[in-house]
Amino acid sequence: MGLPVAGRWFEKERISDDITLITEPHVVALMRCNIWHVRGRDRDLMIDTGMGLASLMEFAKQFLDKPVTAIATHVHADHIGSHHEFAECLVHESELEGLLRPSGRYNLIDETFDVGDLATMLLPKLDDYEATGPLITALPHEGYDPASFRLRPAPGARAVREGDVVDLGDRAFEILHLPGHSPGGIGLWEKATGTLFSGDAVYDGPLIGNLPHSDVADYVATLERLKTLPVSVVHAGHDPSFGAERLREIAEEYLRVWSAQ
Repeated sequence: MGLPVAGRWFEKERISDDITLITEPHVVALMRCNIWHVRGRDRDLMIDTGMGLASLMEFAKQFLDKPVTAIATHVHADHIGSHHEFAECLVHESELEGLLRPSGRYNLIDETFDVGDLATMLLPKLDDYEATGPLITALPHEGYDPASFRLRPAPGARAVREGDVVDLGDRAFEILHLPGHSPGGIGLWEKATGTLFSGDAVYDGPLIGNLPHSDVADYVATLERLKTLPVSVVHAGHDPSFGAERLREIAEEYLRVWSAQ
């Protein structure tokens, strides 16, 4: 399958003075992670890093002017592709090995790729995503081989756990352990502003709770916890940001299904 070469791989959108959303428009929606840049007084955060098909650091150097900590909300391939580019990386202790010694190599344009096996518990919203076929719609550069995709180790990774605080000097985020989608899923919670970076624990799209390492009972507990959190805004791992009312709607929708099983 022939694919065009992308004119540029990343796009960015300024959400506020301190928060920028970075995306990879040529990655299909199912695997298109939200990459969040949070500017702090003493240090910046890069929350998740996408697929790693092009250099995130090279793109972001236009607005990075201080040390950066890259956080993995979990270690799925669409969230950790560029963590190896950062000297300091944080991940939940139960998934540290997934950053230090990641596994994952497959053909990004394999026409046999099928997420149908994931659909059992996704509700009808799966129709919002392409479920078969190539994972990219363009090449990051001339000569790129889509069959060569692999995750690279992030030697600067270290573990965090529930209750740890990531301090940027003028902003502080508490680590919330939010298992279910994955064992070590985490969120970053800034109580002072009601801001939650939720990773894939919750987003405004089809939640996935039946991967081999997922746990629906854990996911139910996570959603019960999140729906009572006094959020003003949720910046999630996929799809648009949303507020407290939508958070409760999403949580209750999946709780009705999963709690009955």
